[in-house]
Amino acid sequence: MLSVEKPARYVGGEYGILSRKKADLYMAVAFPDLYEIGMSNQAIRILYNRLNELDGISCDRVFAPAVDFENLLQEKNVPLYTLDNGFALSEIDILGFSLGYELGITGVLSILSAGRVPIRAKDRGEAHPLVFLGGPAASNPIPFGRFVDAVWIGEAEDSFFDLMVRLRDAKKTGATRGELLSIITTEDAVWVPGKKARRAIDHNFSLRKASSSVYPVPSMKVVQDHGAVEIMRGCPNGCRFCHAGIWYRPMRQKDESTVLQEVDDFIQRGGYREVTLSSLSSGDYQGIASIVSQLNKKYSSRHVSFQLPSLKVSSFSLPLIESISETRKSGLTFAVETPKDLWQLSINKEVDKANVVSILREAKKHGWRSAKFYFMIGLPVGDFEKGFESNNEEKEIVDFLIDIHKQTNMVIHVNVGTFIPKPHTAYQWAPQIDEKLAKRKLEYLRSALKPLGFKVGLHDPFVSSIEGLISRGNEAVSLIIEEAFVRGCRLDAWDDYIQFDVWRSLFENNQDLVQSVLGKKELSDSLPWDAIESGVGKAYLKREYQRSLSSELTSICDDNCTWPCGICGKDQGVVKNIIHPNVTDELQPTSVESQKIHRESVTHRILFSYTKQGSAIFIPHLSMIEVFSKAFMRASLPVQFTEGFNPLPKIDFASPLAIGIQGDAEIATVDLEEGIDAVAFISRVNPYLCEGISITQALNVTINIGQKKYSVSSLLCGYDYKNGDHIDPVPFNEEKNYRQRRTLSAINSLFGLVRSAVYSRSDTSQSGDFKRESYFESYKRLYPL
Repeated sequence: MLSVEKPARYVGGEYGILSRKKADLYMAVAFPDLYEIGMSNQAIRILYNRLNELDGISCDRVFAPAVDFENLLQEKNVPLYTLDNGFALSEIDILGFSLGYELGITGVLSILSAGRVPIRAKDRGEAHPLVFLGGPAASNPIPFGRFVDAVWIGEAEDSFFDLMVRLRDAKKTGATRGELLSIITTEDAVWVPGKKARRAIDHNFSLRKASSSVYPVPSMKVVQDHGAVEIMRGCPNGCRFCHAGIWYRPMRQKDESTVLQEVDDFIQRGGYREVTLSSLSSGDYQGIASIVSQLNKKYSSRHVSFQLPSLKVSSFSLPLIESISETRKSGLTFAVETPKDLWQLSINKEVDKANVVSILREAKKHGWRSAKFYFMIGLPVGDFEKGFESNNEEKEIVDFLIDIHKQTNMVIHVNVGTFIPKPHTAYQWAPQIDEKLAKRKLEYLRSALKPLGFKVGLHDPFVSSIEGLISRGNEAVSLIIEEAFVRGCRLDAWDDYIQFDVWRSLFENNQDLVQSVLGKKELSDSLPWDAIESGVGKAYLKREYQRSLSSELTSICDDNCTWPCGICGKDQGVVKNIIHPNVTDELQPTSVESQKIHRESVTHRILFSYTKQGSAIFIPHLSMIEVFSKAFMRASLPVQFTEGFNPLPKIDFASPLAIGIQGDAEIATVDLEEGIDAVAFISRVNPYLCEGISITQALNVTINIGQKKYSVSSLLCGYDYKNGDHIDPVPFNEEKNYRQRRTLSAINSLFGLVRSAVYSRSDTSQSGDFKRESYFESYKRLYPL
């Protein structure tokens, strides 16, 4: 394991594992990307937590292996396994993939292959799991039908979970794999080749009691290491380019009390100090200011911060941004998409430049120094029908940004991508901009803006072409996907892994197919995804496309709809949070008392020793800080924090432990706002630590004001290492050489080394002498009771 990058990806053992070894139906949710991406994914959290609540069903997890680990599995002749219980994929009943991004499809095939499950559905039999696929990127399932047994269309709550219960009951009576598949294909929301499917909608999203998807909590750093509470599903704004805005209709908002309870669960049960209130357009949540005010009032003293992604400019309020930045200052982000007013009307979006300037000027007065802007090239606006080169959008973007900078003098970061017309949107008939033309436009943006000091990020237009091919593709595209995988394509969403040469050759060898998929469609044409009913009428999408051509706005989704799309009916409609009469939607200032952290004149420090064994030996040192920080939050300990822009808990480690080495008595301290008994500290924290980490001894000391605060690292003297039946004492400055001698002479790996003790020096004035004692003895001497 030590030969691969980030082995913690593959060992499990996190806090909050819910799956069981014994169950009537075994399932694994699979995310076709690396662990640190998958464990940040909200859909995976929802599926894992909700499925494990069902009696008789056990849901495990599996993620795409990086190339080095996939090679190691092949070398050792070991199949890819689930994280919680270590089951081979062939041992489970159902393998369910959540596909959030089209380029993840090669990750699906790499998981199947590494797990020794045939990648083609027709080659599987009773010895293999049923392979399910779902997620927003499966809204056109046609290119994936070759690889999966069934595709779930739409949202999992509640009908997917009901289906799993029926499969559990059928399996208990001895149903075969084929019989289980027959049950699956009777579902309206299930697509298989030759069958229509209707998107499943969670009608109870706004009615359901708080059901936080907190577990498990990663032990290593992941891409988005924070809690995420979905406050609203769907979006009222009707942006014509936005696939998610159509696919998740209608807008449904959770009740305020439900949101507050789920936030509390992520903090108290998960230990998170950062929580995102997520939705497609958070500023449209009715009562968002009230929620933010309540959360700040309750949690600011515990250094918990909140994030609001996807704030549209018309709902962008500086007081709101300041409120969510009380603990950590969040960024200012503007998704402008296209710079000209008339083009914005075409995409059904309004971003007033004067409003942007006003917001930035006011923000600058309150300490903000930079802002980020998002644009797309290749939108079907203006004179695009004459050719995308006619619009000169790249020059318009440059002029827009230069004008913003002149008026505000803010540091501007700009990110520009290539638009991909997605299925089930008003632009599903539009062509995708040619890659070469897109590249010229993007290079113009870079060359015009970078010399002026703008920070420019550009998305590769060829990657967008691959995404377009898969998202708009037909059955023939599945052959390209399979060949790409066979020729080594993996993890194509990563610049470090994507094999451009393979994809390029496939495009060149299939030029007619690529042009057919990415080219313009007539409104009368049949589309590959016509078998999928999103709930939004095709006639509505055609009208929206025509309104785009004439730059007409369509009103937002509301109870009094003036432009019905077909999604609302007797069973479903727009649902808003109810504003109670005694609650205002104005931001309330957080009181000075709630912001101020009570500081005693003394420091209450806990010195503790802990084990780092089993799967925990693969947790890197920086992640150990988060492991303990989250455990202390779950245990409701009054931890002291540093001052400044990004407050951090005052946790100190005597000596980092290299990945792969077992620690039997590692040393650390934590500073608290108030004293706590050492025995109580151990009993409160240990239940909240992940597998392999356990506090074994603790000492509470008081450091008076003016008294020197010795860090445990400054007192470090040396270690004990186990070596067979005896112990090797090792000075701290000889540890590296000692480990090298041990690994070269015997085991040729750090794995198997055991650091059994960490020692303090006995004379604090002489760091060079190898006179050692227990840290607990040193602390008793330095800070007598």
